[in-house]
Amino acid sequence: MQKITPSLWFDDNCEEAMNFYVSVFPDSRIMGIQYYPENANDEHLKGMNGKVLNGEFELCGQTFVALDGGPVFTFNPSKSFIVNCASKEEVDGLWQKLSEGGTALMALDKYPFSEWYGWVQDKYGLSWQIMLTNPEGDPRPKLTPNIMFIHENTGKAEEAMNFYLSVFKESKKGNVFPYGPGMEPDKEDSVAYEDFQLLGEWFAAMDSAREHDFDLNEAVSFMINCDDQAEIDYYWEKLSAVPEAEQCGWVKDKYGVSWQILPGNLGELMTSTAAMDALMKMKKIDIAALQAAN
Repeated sequence: MQKITPSLWFDDNCEEAMNFYVSVFPDSRIMGIQYYPENANDEHLKGMNGKVLNGEFELCGQTFVALDGGPVFTFNPSKSFIVNCASKEEVDGLWQKLSEGGTALMALDKYPFSEWYGWVQDKYGLSWQIMLTNPEGDPRPKLTPNIMFIHENTGKAEEAMNFYLSVFKESKKGNVFPYGPGMEPDKEDSVAYEDFQLLGEWFAAMDSAREHDFDLNEAVSFMINCDDQAEIDYYWEKLSAVPEAEQCGWVKDKYGVSWQILPGNLGELMTSTAAMDALMKMKKIDIAALQAAN
């Protein structure tokens, strides 16, 4: 099990989107889908029967989770996924599939940082940075989640990376490339690109001082699969910085990044409607209380 797993929030087309993504990327499959129960008592679950409570799928061998949560959060480019490609033809093929019905944010072209690169928002709103990658240097995964630090957090990408490295064990710093002179509005020496590893999973981040009509939100979050209550308590204390965002294991950190701090065996704990109702009333997950509800 991946210790940290990207989680995608859809309105009501989660299953359709998962099928689309596994058709686009090689070495991909849907691993399982759990639907909302038809007889849950919690008012938040009314009208959700038949929709996806939890979908698990692999893209290029990496695990993702997804759910139907309604129109509360929508994808935007503040979180995207970098796709490292070995050939121009691979970039072109993925661009064609992911741009159909979507929007090009940066045109497919040659850039100083890549011989062939494009940034696209697909038909579901999820953003992808598809790039021909220099094969030299340490290997990186095919897909890497990228966080854009904007608005009040512009210039804090490196600070955030160092914070995450202090929180997560088995972590390491990767590459850091700063903006140079003459790249206004981005300040010289702020982060144009950086990557780092947390619990064996690679992440990337960047600063952007440009005007954006979006901000970080819960549409893409990162699920931490915890071994026990002590581990849940540890990450909750370290990461939760916005009390009003705490719900059902979800927290938001001081930079606006959303995390789900959950037991790795949550599926096994959700074996009854009573357990589901208990979960919906929790902020931090209480494993013993879920066990008692079954």
